[in-house]
Parts: sequence; C-alpha cells; structure tokens
Amino acid sequence: MKLVERMPRVQVTLMPEEAEDMWHTYNLLQIGDSLMASTIRKVQTESSTGSVGSSRVRTTLCLCVDTIDFDSQACQLRVKGTNIQENQYVKMGAYHTIELELNRKFTLAKKIWDSVVLDRIEQACDPTQKADVAAVVMQEGLANLVLVTPAMTLLRAKVEVTIPRKRRGSCTQHEKALDRFYEAVMQGILRHINFDVVKCILVASPGFVKDQFMAYLFREAVRQDSKILLENRPKFMLVHSSSGHKYSLKEILCDPAVTARLSDTKAAGEVKALEDFYKMLQHEPDRAFYGLAHVEKASEALAIDILLISDKLFRHQDVATRSRYVRLVDNVRDNGGTPHLSLPCTELTQLSGVAAILRFPIADLSEPEDDSTSDED
Repeated sequence: MKLVERMPRVQVTLMPEEAEDMWHTYNLLQIGDSLMASTIRKVQTESSTGSVGSSRVRTTLCLCVDTIDFDSQACQLRVKGTNIQENQYVKMGAYHTIELELNRKFTLAKKIWDSVVLDRIEQACDPTQKADVAAVVMQEGLANLVLVTPAMTLLRAKVEVTIPRKRRGSCTQHEKALDRFYEAVMQGILRHINFDVVKCILVASPGFVKDQFMAYLFREAVRQDSKILLENRPKFMLVHSSSGHKYSLKEILCDPAVTARLSDTKAAGEVKALEDFYKMLQHEPDRAFYGLAHVEKASEALAIDILLISDKLFRHQDVATRSRYVRLVDNVRDNGGTPHLSLPCTELTQLSGVAAILRFPIADLSEPEDDSTSDED
C-alpha cells in the first residue's frame, strides 16, 4: 500500500498496489465513512433533437459508505453508498457502487480515527510487511501454491493434473503425467514467488510426493541452469501434511519444526501466540482467559502479557462496541502487553474473538468472590 497524502485526523489518500492491500482497505472501511475514488458511471444524454443516448464516463465520486462487500478469493472490494458531493454526472444523494482497483488511489475520511485504524495504515504501508513465507501444499495431481502474509493467506496458483494409475508391466503414462504435474508446479513457483522477499518455502505432502517433486525440481534446475532456484535451495523445507488441500496449511504451520524455522518471519508470531494460549489453557488455566468480559477484567488488573483478538471485531457497526475493543487494545499496549490483531481464525471465533495470556495467575473471574468472614473461634 502506498501512502499518497495524509491529513492527520481528517483524511488519508492511499493506493493499493497488491491483492493483500484490498484486505487492509476492507478493514479500514466502516459504514458512515466518506470514500472518494475514481469510478465509471453510465450517463444518459439528450440531444437538441430530443434523442436519448447513453455512455459510460469515468468520474470521481465521494460516497457516504453504506455497504462493503469483499471477495476474499478474488481480493475484490466493492463499496456502495450515497453521493455527498455535487457532481456533473451524479445527483446528490444518488446511490452508486465503487469497485476499488489496484494502482488507483482513493481518499478515506472518518469521523473517528482510533489507534487500531492508524496501526492498520502503518502496517499496510510498511514495505517490510510482505509475504515472507510461501507454501506448496501438494499430493499426486493437486498442488496449492500459497503466500502467507501477516494478515491472510493468498492462494496464488492451483495446479490440477490427472495422473493415470500404474499398469502392470508399464508405468510410462503415469511417469509422464507426473513430470507434467511437477513441471506445472515448478513454473508456478517461478512465476508467483518473489525470492528477494520470501525467507522460507514450505513443500508439504502426504507420503513421498514432496521428496519426488524436490528431486525433479533441482534436477531440472541444473539441466536448465536456473540460477534463481539453485541459489535459493536452502530456503526450501520439506514438511509432512495429511493432504494436498489448502486447509492442510494450518497443521503445517503448527508443526514445531516449522515454527522453529519460521521464528524470524512475521507470519509465525500469531500462529505461535495461539498455540501458546492453548498450551497455557491446558496446563495453567489461571493464566489463560477468553471472552471479552474476562479479558477486560484481566486488563484492569494489568495482567495481560499477550492479547489475541480477531480483526473482524473492529468492523462492528456500533461505535460504542468498537470503541470498547479499541480501548482494550490500547490498555494492553500501554501496560507493556503485546496485542495480535490479525487473527480471523476459526479457533479464536469460538473463543468469542478475544483471548489473553496473563503474566501471572489470577482467580477464575467467572466465580464471584466470597467476601464473608467467619466468626468462629
């Protein structure tokens, strides 16, 4: 994301440069915000003779945001609202839908600029906050090439090739199909992975598919004299997975060997924090709290070391409710805790979206304190 212009506490002009920037924009937008961007509008014109025609014109509109639709697979963002600035093509109060585009700037104005929004802008515009982990999750005939960013996982390529079964006395067709499959995966890696940014490439599969692919990959790299693959060979890491589907990425990232290897990458921090929370919940439950009310009590006691909070909570339409979450994050940060905001995972949703690891154990807040005193001698 490129920061084009900034008027503190008034408005900001940004330019999304890659697909993940649309996710950041989705988290920045709230109903009631003002969004100014270039868009295409169908306009009807009437000539002097009375004939009516229509044409599509590009114009700049300023909308009061009413509806926000985000397609996570295509990373497309559509914003619907009413026009609030006079325009030669669109009347005041008329509805229009703007589809935000890559490399086309937009201006966002808000009534309230809280710390979470400002942090999101800083994160989106930080050139170091990029996808520094890639994964190839595969099985025979299927491969998913995924980039893991601090905010989300992006499916960059899906390779599907029909692999014939081995026949008695001949496996030529099977081997040829495997070679075609491995070649397609190799081309996907070369096309979609930026080796200057990516620190680790996980190659995962059940069985020996990953080993056979790696043997093919570097055999072809030597034959084709592919310096980019040969120079980055240490970045590849083989991992076991239960399948070649994208959902296996979660089990891969939780593997202790992978966690150790990814310790210096940005994507690993939140995965490890969630894993630490579950370990704490199992072994020291007095130091693992979840649910907004309990976590707020722990925050008041200055006990929170790590806060886990789902970023979808900050898209709440009620200002008071959103402010409550923002206040919690600010309190934890001010008292030396570490908040993790980019956690839209299913497990955290099951924990009401908020969980915390405490510095020291405190009593279970679900049980009321007994203030009675005994008069017995």
